[in-house]
Amino acid sequence: MKDIDDSKAPLLDHLIELRRRLLWCVATLLIAFFVCLYFAKPIFAVLVQPLLKAGQGKLIYTDIFEAFFVEVKVAFFAALMISFPVLATQIWRFVAPGLYAKEKKAFLPFLLMTPFFFAGGVSFAYFLTVPWALHFLLGYQGNVGGVTQEALPGVGNYLNFCTRFLFGFGVAFLLPVLLMVLERAGIVTREQLAASRRYAIVGAAGVSAVLTPPDVVSMLMLLVPLYLLYEFAIVAIRLTHWRASRRAASAASGSQSVQDAENVEGPEAPPGGGGLAVPGPFKRIARAGGQKVTIRTAQRPIFQMGSTAQKIFEIIFGRLSSGIRAGPPSSVRGADQGASGAVWRGQKRSVRTEPCPADQSRQG
Repeated sequence: MKDIDDSKAPLLDHLIELRRRLLWCVATLLIAFFVCLYFAKPIFAVLVQPLLKAGQGKLIYTDIFEAFFVEVKVAFFAALMISFPVLATQIWRFVAPGLYAKEKKAFLPFLLMTPFFFAGGVSFAYFLTVPWALHFLLGYQGNVGGVTQEALPGVGNYLNFCTRFLFGFGVAFLLPVLLMVLERAGIVTREQLAASRRYAIVGAAGVSAVLTPPDVVSMLMLLVPLYLLYEFAIVAIRLTHWRASRRAASAASGSQSVQDAENVEGPEAPPGGGGLAVPGPFKRIARAGGQKVTIRTAQRPIFQMGSTAQKIFEIIFGRLSSGIRAGPPSSVRGADQGASGAVWRGQKRSVRTEPCPADQSRQG
């Protein structure tokens, strides 16, 4: 239970912390709002570019306060998008102390992905959907039965049209993040998502009908990306599971190999004395003055030896084991050799001594 913060604060402390975070959010939003209000006209000039590309160069307003409130809405719209990273950070700092370390590690990537997916949805709407929808809707202008139809969109109506598209597509593009969070929380599984494709299509159609203007083209331009994002979420969940299974298998095989290597028993040293490298990198047996010295190591290979270097190593190791005859020390320093001819650096060693059977029979 140590991977969670040890602060068991009472309810009043939580409310004080919540108030502090909300004050940060409100202050950030207000500062961004006043800055954007100063630049409201240039920001609105960016929003009307799709209308100009569609061939409509005129906007009207019929209410005397409409132009002012349009600038206020534009400033609030821009301030909300600019301050979103700060708002999300404050929310995370309020929620994070109540999460375990593994939960923080699991959900933090999704929090970081949210602004990128939202920006992707806004960009998709601004550069693709809004121009196409304007081109389609303004195409009804012209002579109809001797009567001239002319579109005179109001400033407020056009702003509502743009914000509806931009926010709608931005929120819709968060669908993969939402599905992956639900799967990580154990609420849904990848198999359930894959089996519910038909319901996903119906749900995407309903969301598209609500978030877009009442025309088929605009609805399809949100329906198709929404379903593709649903499929993308399924593939991303599958890829996440595959990577997690690979890491788990690698960790399991590594621990099993270390355990097996520590249990390896090799042949004894020859009666003439000297050292013998036992097959396997984790054990060596040296003959030392009537005693058999077993040295265990947990190691990693440093380099591969050729035949000449291997002979030199055996000579050095023989001298080392001769030094052990004078009196077996508590540990032996040196390099080890495995069956593959690799030199090993020991990380953890233990020495066990026991009488040699050949010397016992000779003494008897």
